[in-house]
Parts: sequence; C-alpha cells; structure tokens
Amino acid sequence: QVQLVESGGGLVQPGGSLRLSCAASGFTFSNSAMSWYRQAPGKERELVAFVSNFGGLTNYADSVKGRFTISRDNGRKTVYLQLNSLRPEDTAVYYCKARASNGNEFWGKGTQVTVSS
Repeated sequence: QVQLVESGGGLVQPGGSLRLSCAASGFTFSNSAMSWYRQAPGKERELVAFVSNFGGLTNYADSVKGRFTISRDNGRKTVYLQLNSLRPEDTAVYYCKARASNGNEFWGKGTQVTVSS
C-alpha cells in the first residue's frame, strides 16, 4: 500500500535549521513529482516547495525562497526539505505529497515544526 512517512520535525530556535525527510513506498517514486506543504494553526494548507520527478525542476513559495531547499533521492525513494534561517512564522505541520504520473495524489501524515525561543 502507498505510504509517505515524514520525519525530522521538532522544536528549534529562530535562525536554526532542520532537515525534513519523507520516505515513500507502494508506488513508483521516480515517476512522481513531490511537494512539501505546510499548515499553521487556523490557516489553510500552503505549498512550500516542489520538485519534479527526476529533480530537474524545483519551485518555492516566495516566503521560503533562499532559506529552504527541496531535494530527492530516487534510489532511496525519499524527498528532503532543508529548512534554514527558520522564523517563528515557519511554525506549522509539514506534509509531503506525491503526484503520480497517472494523476493520483498521496499525502503523508505530517511532521510538526515549531520555531520558538
């Protein structure tokens, strides 16, 4: 069955860094575009970063450009999100999403990132 399992979240001080991972199974990872979304309390879920199936194309929300980096390892079936220069407003649950070549979409259950002093 399809699984996306996020990890790497936690509590970090402003200016700190985290690396999120999303391990995939149950579908053809290398044919799937991958994205990271986040949802803060009381707010809608928003797209943070996107990477195409072989990593040739990436895109970021304006609010994270220059601070976050998305990458993928098709051999490990894992997508990563490096979060640098974290701010309190980056506090949210971070989710990964897969979009398969047939259009099916799959979501993970999320990992909490809290930025606070």
